[in-house]
Amino acid sequence: MEQRWREMYKSKLKTAEEAVAQIRDGEGVGFSLANGQPVAFANALGKRVMAGELKNLNIFAGLGLSPTLLNSPEVANNVTFDCPYLGPVERFFVQKGLYTYTPVKLGDADMIARRHLRPGQVMAMTVSPMDQHGFFSCGINVDYGYGLARMHPGKRLLVVEVNEHMPRTNGVNLFHVSEVDVIIENNVPLKTLPHVPVTPEDEMIAQYIVEHIRDGACLQLGIGGIPNAVGSFLKDKKDLGVHTEMITDSMLDLWECGVLTSRKKNFIPYKWVASFALGSQRLYDFVNENPMIDFYSVGFVNRPSIIAKNDNMVSVNATLEVDLTGQCASESIGPVQYTGTGGQLDFVQGAWLSKGGQSFIALHSTYIDKSGQKKSKIVPMLAPGTFVTTPRTEVDWIVTEYGAVQLKGQNIRQRAELLISIAHPDFRDELRYQAKKLMFL
Repeated sequence: MEQRWREMYKSKLKTAEEAVAQIRDGEGVGFSLANGQPVAFANALGKRVMAGELKNLNIFAGLGLSPTLLNSPEVANNVTFDCPYLGPVERFFVQKGLYTYTPVKLGDADMIARRHLRPGQVMAMTVSPMDQHGFFSCGINVDYGYGLARMHPGKRLLVVEVNEHMPRTNGVNLFHVSEVDVIIENNVPLKTLPHVPVTPEDEMIAQYIVEHIRDGACLQLGIGGIPNAVGSFLKDKKDLGVHTEMITDSMLDLWECGVLTSRKKNFIPYKWVASFALGSQRLYDFVNENPMIDFYSVGFVNRPSIIAKNDNMVSVNATLEVDLTGQCASESIGPVQYTGTGGQLDFVQGAWLSKGGQSFIALHSTYIDKSGQKKSKIVPMLAPGTFVTTPRTEVDWIVTEYGAVQLKGQNIRQRAELLISIAHPDFRDELRYQAKKLMFL
């Protein structure tokens, strides 16, 4: 049978230019996130658009780690580039008005595809090399790409870009060569993330969070200084598990310390469950063919009812600003889109439904504005146009370097008092004054 699959592979193997020649005017083309984006395919598609050979495309892609020709400004004027999550590339173009953003909880992506609410005639993604049984793995980027490709009723073409550097991972993330329409080969190193330094404020926040995390808890950690600091303070815990949208280097560090065993997990025990991984090459080497780690579509991993199957679920995420009622603005600065909803709300809801679960949303108490002035990140009201990522009805714990307060179940008066207590001392009097004006106190 292996020879049969090899012959089928050869029959579907195309150059990137031959692959994009099959794309039609007006089609929707979807990519996986980050390292799952097919670089050679994107460059060839960009060339064809710039040559005037394609028009009215709808590109659905996000968290690009480096620009391709498809991200050229002249291309942006000829296609609709639609982003479910903004990385540096998409952020630049969205803020220039050249791209648009789709507000979406990533956990809803599969269902949106199944209900045909997105154009998706073509799905293209980077995969690992084919195995002897004819299967490709989506590797470290199962994310929403796998779900869209599997479930979209309008899908016409499935294009895979085979990269020998893409790890092969376990879980539910495979395509058989018989299911694939076009195969491209493009062996380029995966993009990695630089180490994010941990600040003293990050460490103080982490200590407030870690004191609430019990042995045997199941973790979801985001990325950045605060989650990294949380990881560093968990090294004396025992038998922690993983159910997370993204695997990060901080989790690898905890595994090397013997902390992450997943022995106490009651849902898919002894396994890490994730949707994608992003970090160092050391992390990518670790997940490669690692039977301890299962990668699934984000529609499964991020579904609150699935998250809640893990007892003692602990979710740690960051936000940009919180108002005195508990609304968390985690994706925009005023009306300017900065990142995306991602999985924050999915995991806040899932942790709440979990037996013994808790979710923590963390932020530094202050920031320095463009004029050099120190400003509070805890504010009386969010600025006009600011987008709420986690509603006040859903938020559980809020944490700054001045403490951790639980807002769930509290009235507005209690919430205002609690949030003022963890604001920077320089702003507490003003926050109290504004809270009284707003009749919160």
